[in-house]
Amino acid sequence: MPVLAILVLAAGTFAFRIAGPLLAGRYEFSETAQTWMTSAATTLLAALIATSTLIQDGGFAGWARFTGVAVAVVLVLSKAPFPAVVIAAAATTALLRQFGMA
Repeated sequence: MPVLAILVLAAGTFAFRIAGPLLAGRYEFSETAQTWMTSAATTLLAALIATSTLIQDGGFAGWARFTGVAVAVVLVLSKAPFPAVVIAAAATTALLRQFGMA
């Protein structure tokens, strides 16, 4: 990627990060708008998780990755410590791939 493109993206990222604190007190959103924005953020995060879990190179990413993420979800819901969640998900995915389940 050209250096100019990297600098432009960095400047845009910085501008978005600084705009939040600077503009926080200038606008007041209704309760309905705040509820919609919270729902939209949650929906966007769920869509990002789903696509990164299920899709790779335009096709299905495989059952090993899906199962590893499912193990992580179960452990998170059972309030397991974060390192245990990461290690269990990675080990599950690695073992399934080792045994030929891509």
